Amino acid sequence: MPIIEKSSYANPPRLLFNGHFETIIPSIFRKIIGVQYQRERIDTPDNDFLDLDWSNVGSNKLLIISHGLEGSSERHYARGLAKLFNQNDYDVLAWNNRTCGGEMNLQPIMYHHGASYDLKTVIDHVEKTKNYEAYYLAGISMGGAQTLKYLGENGLDLNSKIKKAAVYSTPCNLPDSAATLKAKKNAFYKKRFLGKLKAKMFLKGQQFPGLVDLDLLKKVKEFDTFDTHFTAKIHGFKDADDFYHSVSADNWIKDIQIPTLVINALNDPLLMDRCYPIDLARNHPQLFLEMPNRGGHTGFIVKGQEFTWAEYRFLEFLKEM
Repeated sequence: MPIIEKSSYANPPRLLFNGHFETIIPSIFRKIIGVQYQRERIDTPDNDFLDLDWSNVGSNKLLIISHGLEGSSERHYARGLAKLFNQNDYDVLAWNNRTCGGEMNLQPIMYHHGASYDLKTVIDHVEKTKNYEAYYLAGISMGGAQTLKYLGENGLDLNSKIKKAAVYSTPCNLPDSAATLKAKKNAFYKKRFLGKLKAKMFLKGQQFPGLVDLDLLKKVKEFDTFDTHFTAKIHGFKDADDFYHSVSADNWIKDIQIPTLVINALNDPLLMDRCYPIDLARNHPQLFLEMPNRGGHTGFIVKGQEFTWAEYRFLEFLKEM
């Protein structure tokens, strides 16, 4: 389909005057009240577990939300989608990647951008235990990449109940997104994400003595070093470069078979170049690419509104016939 040339998001609050402010302020200060999750723990095929948080209104439609790097079902963007879709007669399931639900997982792995196998476990579980007529997938940042990968991997074999998908602030090309964390202007994000991941990896190293080099872990200051010696090592990749290229969502986007919306702001500090799959969208009958000039990374705040423009846009897209 043609690229959505003119986005409806145009006027963020005046206080959020660049992509960094549009990213950081909502991340720190935005709160969504009134969402009451019910947690369910399920087993994975490799004898681990996933925590699923449900917010139900008795609907026959289900929205499945995949969160971002070092996020969870409790992040403002997940709770915002849950509340908005509940108000519009959708049940909501926000699942937590391994280690992200508040408890360390059981196996000598964690999670990453390519962990679409855990999204598959979630969807397979829902299909076996519930009676929904339709599923809709939503992904934010890393969760968007997992969603796109899952859709492309399954292609023509995708469960017919999965009707549409929408993702935003998504690193469609992981090597390009990872490269943004080397820029001095993005030092805040690198420090924040790397600090959290190092803390978890330290716990994983204590859980499985000898799995990783804990002395080296203390010295790591760059993401590619962390991903080479830790992320890649425990998940079976050669190094950071092999990991980034092997799991990058754009390896699979071409095989997506259902209407899928990708929203990536042009001023997103964590995306660049190939994260905007323009050429692919121009020739793909099911891929809708929307690139607002503003919005930052998981921002898209609307003055005076509880919900973000991206959340309203997801609802609009997923409800369209």
